[in-house]
Amino acid sequence: MATPIKETPILYGEDAERFLKEAIENEKPENKVSQEEYDRAMKHYNELMENAEI
Repeated sequence: MATPIKETPILYGEDAERFLKEAIENEKPENKVSQEEYDRAMKHYNELMENAEI
């Protein structure tokens, strides 16, 4: 039987402010992954999936 998933807690106060600040910071263009890094990661992912026994 599957383990039940708990509800996501609601953040309040300083935790909520810190979470929102970090979320906004992570969306800035200078924090985006370059196309070369993305392509390299996808290549490795695809190789992994080809070799995986599913």
